[in-house]
Amino acid sequence: MATQVAVPKERYIPNGLKFAFGGLAGMAATCVVQPLDLIKTRMQLSGGGRTSFAVAGEIIAREGFFSLYAGLSAGLLRQATYTTTRLGIYNWLFDSYRERNAGAAPGFATKTFLGVTAGSIGAFVGTPAEVALIRMTADGRLPVEQRRNYKNVLDALLRIVREEGVLKLWRGATPTVGRAMVVNAAQLSTYSQAREIFVAYVPDGIFLHFCASMVSGLVTTIASMPVDIIKTRIQNAAKGQSQLGVVTNLLKNEGVFSLWKGFLPYYARLGPHTVLTFIFLEQMNAAYFKYT
Repeated sequence: MATQVAVPKERYIPNGLKFAFGGLAGMAATCVVQPLDLIKTRMQLSGGGRTSFAVAGEIIAREGFFSLYAGLSAGLLRQATYTTTRLGIYNWLFDSYRERNAGAAPGFATKTFLGVTAGSIGAFVGTPAEVALIRMTADGRLPVEQRRNYKNVLDALLRIVREEGVLKLWRGATPTVGRAMVVNAAQLSTYSQAREIFVAYVPDGIFLHFCASMVSGLVTTIASMPVDIIKTRIQNAAKGQSQLGVVTNLLKNEGVFSLWKGFLPYYARLGPHTVLTFIFLEQMNAAYFKYT
């Protein structure tokens, strides 16, 4: 009688660690790309046609080199909320699907749906940190007497609640969630397609992931920038200014193409942030399986 060999059960990372690894990976990537995020925000709020290099030079000349990291605490909190939730929920849904389907991976349409779902939930959770981040990175461009001068992200959140009401923490939540849905849908589809094309020419590994992520970032940037700029303007608007008024004034005064202002720093941030996040995440996952 033949001996039946037991097939080892596929190992999964505990749900709590899925969330923790996702947040830590996003926070590590943010430490690298925060200056690009600040430049992108300043360009989206500016009415001029200056290049990203001109904006960066002006920031350094007026406010000092380390001002490029203004709002870093808010950026880290955003990753601790948005990315933790987004990647944690996505990985949890992905593994749950495989467990219910005998280890079979979900198809492309299902992956897209899971990504959109996880992204929208994560964006709603992360909106307060997003509002604080936009205001802190934009503060330096205002006249001294108009600056909010938040000390850190906690001070920003507390002052917003005290001065404007708790609901203002979710100002721009609708375009924020809409942007997250667009980003996740675009990233999943283009990353998968680019990876299939590049794998015939590039060995599987970090460089392949980098190439596919940069292509994915380009398509995602084109698709998501209009929503992102509208979100930025709404979240930085003065007290009492309606969201519709913000959008109407933007299109009337600056034109439709202003919706893609700051394209270069936006793309330069989104591509590296995507690939760095997933590289850090994969290393954490590998370490877990190796040492536990």
